Amino acid sequence: MSAKLNLLVLRCQDLSASKKFYEQLGFQFHKEQHRTGPVHYAAQLEEMVFELYPLKPGAAVDQTRLGFRLSIEGDLKERLDRAGIEICDFTHHPKYSVYVVQDPDGRKVVLS
Repeated sequence: MSAKLNLLVLRCQDLSASKKFYEQLGFQFHKEQHRTGPVHYAAQLEEMVFELYPLKPGAAVDQTRLGFRLSIEGDLKERLDRAGIEICDFTHHPKYSVYVVQDPDGRKVVLS
């Protein structure tokens, strides 16, 4: 069997704060709404769609841990510092550095 992840949906307490957070990492979202469903945001990442949906009232935030290898210009740490994103953990590997941050819902996001 062969499988590829092609859709990732996060439910967010504050949709605009989450959108801003992920945009600061380089994601480009566009607004969507399917029929009578909620307004949400989607970003196309190669063969995967990354969507941010509003969290339903009273629903608990999940503790999903995410990891992204980013293709950005410049230094990732400098980008995080400029955006005011706090680094929770850092590991340096011979070929790259790994930074762990938290999104507005408290999910750990591993960036390299």
